[in-house]
Amino acid sequence: MTTQKTSKLSSLWPTLALTLGSLIGGTCAPAIAEGSAITSKAKAGTSLNERNLRAHLSFLADDLLEGRGTGQRGGDLAVRYLETQAALVGLQVLPGNKVQGYRQAVDIIGSQTLAESQIRFSSGGQQLNPVLGKDVVLGSSGGRQNVSFSAPVVFVGYGIRAPEENWDDFKQADVKGKLLIMMVNDPQPTAEEPQRFGGAALTYYGRWTYKFEEAARQGAAGVLLIHTTASAAYAWNVPQTSFSHERFSLPGMGNPLEGWIQEDTARQLFAAAGQDLDQLRQQAERRDFQPVTLNVTAQAEVHNRVRQVRQYNVLGMVPGTDPKLKSEAVIYSAHWDHLGIETDANGKTQIWNGAVDNASGSAALIEMARVAVKEPTRRTQIFLWPAAEEQYLLGSATYVKQAPWPLAKTAADLNLDSMNFVAATKDIGVAGSERSSLYHSAVKVAKTMKLRIAPSVPDLGGAYFRADHFNFARVGIPAFNVGSAVFSGDGHFDFDKAPQDAYLKKMRDFKQDYHTVRDVYHPDWDLSGMLQQALFTLRLGQEVGNAQKMPEWNPGEAFGKIPRQ
Repeated sequence: MTTQKTSKLSSLWPTLALTLGSLIGGTCAPAIAEGSAITSKAKAGTSLNERNLRAHLSFLADDLLEGRGTGQRGGDLAVRYLETQAALVGLQVLPGNKVQGYRQAVDIIGSQTLAESQIRFSSGGQQLNPVLGKDVVLGSSGGRQNVSFSAPVVFVGYGIRAPEENWDDFKQADVKGKLLIMMVNDPQPTAEEPQRFGGAALTYYGRWTYKFEEAARQGAAGVLLIHTTASAAYAWNVPQTSFSHERFSLPGMGNPLEGWIQEDTARQLFAAAGQDLDQLRQQAERRDFQPVTLNVTAQAEVHNRVRQVRQYNVLGMVPGTDPKLKSEAVIYSAHWDHLGIETDANGKTQIWNGAVDNASGSAALIEMARVAVKEPTRRTQIFLWPAAEEQYLLGSATYVKQAPWPLAKTAADLNLDSMNFVAATKDIGVAGSERSSLYHSAVKVAKTMKLRIAPSVPDLGGAYFRADHFNFARVGIPAFNVGSAVFSGDGHFDFDKAPQDAYLKKMRDFKQDYHTVRDVYHPDWDLSGMLQQALFTLRLGQEVGNAQKMPEWNPGEAFGKIPRQ
């Protein structure tokens, strides 16, 4: 297996990073005033420092790091910076042979869909040729270089098999070797069943990742998801951007073809087959829905540039102080990667800097670690910067598969992703914590910080399943994403200062910049909200780290039925 080589520039990196670290971490940097919402109360003289946070954030989001792309030089630089900062603040290396220093290897396969890839549909003499990128996006997973097939097309509704909901969209139909078209999201609640599939909230069955997984389990030749902004919770530019970049997968996963199709294009396709898309979608809301084989043949060719890549999770620990409890750990996580740099055929270079997503969380974790080293808890505290989050959460998936700390001894994961870059608030978002006793701990910490718990809103976009904490939940560890600025719902932020509408607009407007080249650092950002969010997360982790018992899932919670290995 070939691996990514470290850039020559990285040989100079320790000196540069240590120099920068001494400047931003030294005593010359003013700490937040005692008594503010972001001052550490646990030990006198320790606090989260705005200057430190801003320096880390602006550097990680700088053009020099080229968008911290997976399998790119900018990603290598980000890893080198993070591990140097981990050493500088005093994090210790985890024991055992599953890590090398502050690094854990993440071996993945990169696939870049080439422009000659295409899919054509024929039905009754009619031909439909969707335009790649505009009407449809395509790719392959698992290291397949060339995929070519002709296959019948089957509409399988939501593409869900959920025994606990008495729901099966496949009805034992043989769809092996066929192209499946699915709806995203999950069956909507009804008057008779207001709580089916989580009611208004999205369950994991509604996520596109589940759809691809189920198609692979069914042995399909490929799968296309019908895109609408309402059902996906984001505009077409998100899958368009994702599939225009190199995509990554773990070895052996995924489908020969997977992608998305615009709703209008799908409507034309169904009409050519003599079917009404809207009528079929209505039928798919019922348990007795049967897969519909369309009078359509798909001819697909997907050509990929494939390579094997080694990336790294960065991690370090603050050992616990209790002779018994130090064998247990609480994890703080924030992914370091974004979408990288790309030069088109015309020589135009674009950088997806990912300042909010997620230089913000990565920077916050460095500063939190600096304080945590001075404030150890009874349990061990682990700081984890996963790789390849933008590539289906592959870094955190590798962590839990090759766990350097026993999962059975892992108390919780508290994740930071796309933090509050607008201003300090009077409340804090803890969506997802209500699944476990972490909610009660969050309430306790919020009171000590004189914060309210933000009103809960239905998780319409499936935010709980879209960040690294989800891989911990999938193996039975209580986890949630703390106070995300992007995915925690419009309108619940109660900012400390007026005018509220202007601050809310700034927060909402970022959704138009999400996963675009406009997600860049602005020197005039007010980072008080980011510091507040970081301190809350640290205090919550310390609450968990000092508690008598590890957090527990609520009775009946599906993740609580998963035994920690």
